[in-house]
Amino acid sequence: METRPTGSRAPVGRRLRPRLRLAVGALLACTVGVVPAAASGEPAAGPTDYTLTVDAAERGPDIADSMYGVFYEDINRAADGGLYAELVQNRSFEYDKADNDSYTPMTAWTSSGATAAQVADDTARLNERNRRYLRVSLAGGSKDFRLTNAGYNSGLAVRKGERYDFSVWARTDRASGTPLTVSLAGAKSGGALADPLRLTVRGDRWTKYTGTLTADATRNDGRLTVGAGGPGTLRLDEVSLFPRKTFKNRPNGMRPDLARKIADLDPGFLRFPGGCLVNTGSHQGYEAPDFERRRSYQWKDTIGPVEQRATNANFWGYNQSYGLGYYEYFQFAEDVGAMPLPVVPALVTGCGQNKATDDPALLRRHVQDTLDLIEFANGSTSSEWGAKRAKMGHPKPFGLTHLEVGNEENLPDEFHARFKEFRKAIEAEHPDIIVISNSGPDDSGPVFERHWDLNRQSDVAMVDEHYYNSPDWFLENNDRYDDYDRKGPKVFLGEYASRDNRFRNALAEAAFMTGLERNADVVRLASYAPLLANEDYVQWKPDMIWFNNHASWGSTNYETQKLFMNNVGDRVVPSTASGTPSANTPISGGIGLSTWATSAAFDDVSVTSADGDTLLKDDFSHGDSRWTPASQRGSWKIEDGAYVQSDTAAEDTMVTAGDPKWHDYDVTAKATKKAGKEGFMLAFGVKDTGNYYWWNLGGWNNTRSAVEQARGGARDTVIEDGTKITAGKEYDLHVKVRGRQVTLYLDGEKWGSFTDKPAEPFRQVVTYDDKRGELVVKVVNAQDTQARTRIELGRARVLGDTARLTTLEGDPDAVNTATERPIEPEKSTLHGIDEEFTHTFAPNSVTFMRIKAKLPAS
Repeated sequence: METRPTGSRAPVGRRLRPRLRLAVGALLACTVGVVPAAASGEPAAGPTDYTLTVDAAERGPDIADSMYGVFYEDINRAADGGLYAELVQNRSFEYDKADNDSYTPMTAWTSSGATAAQVADDTARLNERNRRYLRVSLAGGSKDFRLTNAGYNSGLAVRKGERYDFSVWARTDRASGTPLTVSLAGAKSGGALADPLRLTVRGDRWTKYTGTLTADATRNDGRLTVGAGGPGTLRLDEVSLFPRKTFKNRPNGMRPDLARKIADLDPGFLRFPGGCLVNTGSHQGYEAPDFERRRSYQWKDTIGPVEQRATNANFWGYNQSYGLGYYEYFQFAEDVGAMPLPVVPALVTGCGQNKATDDPALLRRHVQDTLDLIEFANGSTSSEWGAKRAKMGHPKPFGLTHLEVGNEENLPDEFHARFKEFRKAIEAEHPDIIVISNSGPDDSGPVFERHWDLNRQSDVAMVDEHYYNSPDWFLENNDRYDDYDRKGPKVFLGEYASRDNRFRNALAEAAFMTGLERNADVVRLASYAPLLANEDYVQWKPDMIWFNNHASWGSTNYETQKLFMNNVGDRVVPSTASGTPSANTPISGGIGLSTWATSAAFDDVSVTSADGDTLLKDDFSHGDSRWTPASQRGSWKIEDGAYVQSDTAAEDTMVTAGDPKWHDYDVTAKATKKAGKEGFMLAFGVKDTGNYYWWNLGGWNNTRSAVEQARGGARDTVIEDGTKITAGKEYDLHVKVRGRQVTLYLDGEKWGSFTDKPAEPFRQVVTYDDKRGELVVKVVNAQDTQARTRIELGRARVLGDTARLTTLEGDPDAVNTATERPIEPEKSTLHGIDEEFTHTFAPNSVTFMRIKAKLPAS
């Protein structure tokens, strides 16, 4: 019986009658390999055949409600000019060259019409934390003063009919008062966007003045102007224009479209406020007037009335106002139904700074600040910090259960010595709080291993792992957590992403996430990072949600994350799937020589096949005609019978030789560092200039050595150690390649080995939704061919013959933009569901299939 799909897609499904099983089994025994997508005009490649078998009688690990969450960091202007709804940029005139070399206290402002208008920092200031203000000597007569703010991106974005609350702190020495006129106009047309607001400043003491503007047009290039007339000295500070319409209508709240996109993810937790900005810079507190401009993020600076909050230089190269502070983070977590998960500094900097602060008194102060933070979140209104929370508008505790100390520290021993002090104090007063440690900034290597050794020794409850790698790395490492110790620390995958926002990146991440769910007893929390990026202020990419001053859109990665986060399930149902045969091809390619900010000499290069045949032998006695520059970088020539790269400033100077089809061979060479910062590289498996492996000896300013794999120009570390290279010493290098196994020898001694995992494009996981009584079959087909799949549900009792499908599919190079969304979910109904059926999954797709079913008692 043929079955009929309905909905916006046409997925293929049909029942398998018993008499068909033998035929299908015979078909699957002759598996078709993966073939690249057909070129235009050529016949399409046939599907690859798979089986997916569900063991419904067995029970897999439970999945925590908080499994997937979001990591918020103020990067890419995620706060001011982003999630924080304030429209005025530099509202307190606190921008400084310490934040960004291009900044002045008047950045984003222009003024005219005054005898003098200058930013002052003196005893007339608003308060000790909001130190700067604008002092205006009014000209009097008919020449009014005008102060205009340009906002973010193209300007202040306003919508017709919506209200915007204006406020300013002001004082005047004019006895009769100083009139203010507040107006909105378009930058291009100059036309008014709202009826002006008129206020009068009275008295020479700081007072807050407020009013409302209602936009009568929709524009994205608005300019806010504050005009003042008459003589005298006027002082202005904290000039604000805030949309009345915020997420959940919170005062000092969040931009609705961005907050809604985050809420639509249904996040289980919100990790905040970073990231690198948490543990970089000085750990000293705010001490006026000589406070450190670059300080680690310290929560007490960020609560209370916004005009009394400190300012800081953001690690990512701009100013952060702290208008969006800890209270707002807790409130936002509550508003989106997420568990709050704050991160506090550990007095060891990371993110390239790598410095430990040895100050016992300062450490005690930070430990106490962390205890106070827990009281702020959970304490009763009769406690000191619980009372402060209540005064800000939230008498009920926020219910903090998890807290992270530190972020990506590259000094494991120094970090763990301090971490223990935090954990000891927290456990003594709040034993129910889970204190989270970390494993540094990489997925492997000496720092990672040392962190994990110390975490295990200390019986840490949870460890935060971070990594940003290529799509192939994610396809290759689906089994990363299969062998983690089930009795050891749990994993919080706090930051991860494939290095782009193309759909192929989202597919690779989706494939990896099936492994996260399969190991939900080890990986208890996971969040993609970073969350937000303003398209005009980007320090890091890829990012999940993009925006400008008037629009926002989810990346292809966002759509994948949302699909997983909205369909988690309560527990894993064990399942297996067949693999893709062609994913297990041997490492193949030519060879290469390279340097990085170093001069080096190479000699006696040879390549021998596994059968003993000589593929290449070069002692450079007859020139360098066999070698092809991969770029125009570096200066290569024959000197004293060796091949020498002499430019100590040039980076990535690779020259290549050989055949991309070579496989199963031995490469040997002699190499000598002559001068420079690093060592040298011997490349193998070279397919082209962006795809190869190289043995990087003396890399990272001669601090360590590693094998790196380059794919599409991006490199991932495969293995590494602390080997350093001595200038003037000749080294014997030997790389043995057999299939996907590589063994490396330095001066005749084994340096290391690895087996390169295949990039398996077909991945799946099955979970069960107890509330809906549904199996959720999740399949990722990250290849250019269809995946015709026999699905066997085993002892699951199917209730009905339909399934609800949600599918993401499309061109793997597709990117969602402000104007085009090629990757969006498509919903449909699949007919013909039974205990056994077939379905053909589209090329380059993520498919979630929800099937009403009852599982046998386990």
